[in-house]
Amino acid sequence: MPISSPTTQKPASPAGTHLVQGLGLFSATAIVVGSMIGSGIFIVPADISRNVGSPALLIAAWLVTAAMTMIGALSYGELAAMMPRAGGQYVYLREALGPMWGFLYGWTLFLVIQTGTIAAVAVAFGKFLGVFFPGVSASHWLWHIGHVPAWRVGPMLLGNMDIGLNTANLAGIAVVVLLTSINVFGVRLGALVQNVFTTAKAAALLGLVVFGFLLGRNADAIRANFGANFWKGASFSTLHAVEVGVGGSIAMVGLFTILAVVQTGSLFSADAWNNVTFTAGEVRNPRRNLPLSLAVGTGLVLTLYILSNFVYLMALPLHGDPHGATIFARGIQYASEDRVATAVLQEIFSARGAYLMAAAILVSTFGCVNGLTLAGARVYYAMSRDGLFFKAAGQLHPRYRTPVVSLAVQAVWTCLLCLSGSYSQLLDYTMFAALVFYILTIGSLFVLRMRRPDAERPYRAVGYPVLPAAYIVMAAWICIVLLRYKPQYTWPGLFIVLVGVPVYMLWSRRGTAQSPD
Repeated sequence: MPISSPTTQKPASPAGTHLVQGLGLFSATAIVVGSMIGSGIFIVPADISRNVGSPALLIAAWLVTAAMTMIGALSYGELAAMMPRAGGQYVYLREALGPMWGFLYGWTLFLVIQTGTIAAVAVAFGKFLGVFFPGVSASHWLWHIGHVPAWRVGPMLLGNMDIGLNTANLAGIAVVVLLTSINVFGVRLGALVQNVFTTAKAAALLGLVVFGFLLGRNADAIRANFGANFWKGASFSTLHAVEVGVGGSIAMVGLFTILAVVQTGSLFSADAWNNVTFTAGEVRNPRRNLPLSLAVGTGLVLTLYILSNFVYLMALPLHGDPHGATIFARGIQYASEDRVATAVLQEIFSARGAYLMAAAILVSTFGCVNGLTLAGARVYYAMSRDGLFFKAAGQLHPRYRTPVVSLAVQAVWTCLLCLSGSYSQLLDYTMFAALVFYILTIGSLFVLRMRRPDAERPYRAVGYPVLPAAYIVMAAWICIVLLRYKPQYTWPGLFIVLVGVPVYMLWSRRGTAQSPD
């Protein structure tokens, strides 16, 4: 597949028909931070704790996530500065590996990764809104179409979901429609919303850390989790139980394998940092601001994530009783509905803690939906300009110069996912599919260094080639482990990606590329 170079591309679109460069460094960083912080950090540690059974391995899981995410961000910085165009990761794959690989990423992003994440985060907003308004609930049906029965396919369990409109997903749909509408009225307005809510959510997470360290320390929890107990169960000789597939046999695995298994949770909680690259066509001084926003944004979030887990360990014992009568007795492993952060704040502020945490998560999820909505539409816009998506999605609003049709199509599919109840299953598949494309994109760094050695690179990836190669090895190991031990998360994701191949063949025959923006 021939690789286009900047010198052979078509001239830019006439003035008035291109995206507006309305995002400065703060706004770009806010997209990184706001897209990463959703609700995962407040919930996922419970599931990780049940799998690893060790305070040291809980922290190790987040350190692995932090290392991989930082290497990924620093590597993407070079690609972003080299090709600061709308579409980001889609563009990098297209330029390095060919149009089909770019399309497969965009296809999976639209079908599963971006829209599924938006749907899940939006419905989470609705569920936490129910803390303040009990009428907002996933069990309060306005129109219950029916229940899809469970369908077992080998090690996978599909279906088992309710379809229809309840007050929780109605609230989520309302948030999606509201934020899509706001983002139609110019990137600056969308960025303003992102800046406000990202600042608020980062402050809330920082508040959890500060109050946790100052007021949340519990002597019994510290005794149970630190000292000699910190390393208990973390030796290379310790074996950990993993259920293979859904209802499958139990396999005993070692240290590196269990850390790979639990990355589905921690990596997902830290994902979407790459979304800022989708908006590259609207970032001012992108060759400087894109790499900087990736480094600063991911560094800030990952630091808060690791500190949050230390707070959890100082406030609650890792091990707990699923039938415990108190928050402390249930521990981190069996926090009610996995809401570890809520349990910590309830220990500090009593009943008011649940309301404080619910308010923080409402702010967090609202800002996260906005960042994902703003960024995702730019990928489909770029695909359309290449003739690989609906033609109308490549058009900009005549006044606000935003990809209005791309935003609308994304919103419609997201709302359907909210109604279908399938978003939670789709999210199970996203991390594996996303990892595959991260490997391919960081591999693109090596390809472009060889094929375009003289291309302008305002920023060069730190630690190249060692750190990018280390990322590929680590991510490949996680993928191999997930294929073996968590097939319910992997094979459906691969199927979704592969279905995109014949779709690409059909679309590329009928598509007509437009001038790149």
